[in-house]
Amino acid sequence: MKPLLDENISFRVIKSIETYFPESAHVISVSEKLREDRQIFEYAAANGFTIVTFDEDFYQIQFLKGFPPKIIWLRFGNSSNLKVTNKLLSRRQTIASFLANPESGLLEIY
Repeated sequence: MKPLLDENISFRVIKSIETYFPESAHVISVSEKLREDRQIFEYAAANGFTIVTFDEDFYQIQFLKGFPPKIIWLRFGNSSNLKVTNKLLSRRQTIASFLANPESGLLEIY
């Protein structure tokens, strides 16, 4: 999986997950021009990323446009970097199954 962390998740999370999720990136690190959700969505689709976000807007865009990109929607509210890291790492198997399923475009993590 190539996770693309949305701006509402700290770039510092990358260091904690990159061993398990190689090619992880943060929106700010890939382009300063990616400021709007639609731009991020299109960038992720064109570059093989899975969007990781707290933002419901990506779900709405995907509902209208379909996927790719796939979206991992973190539904536990804005949290510490440690909590985000732990949630992603503890659900590695679920995330791997989600990514392998060509019929699924959205994974909600609570």
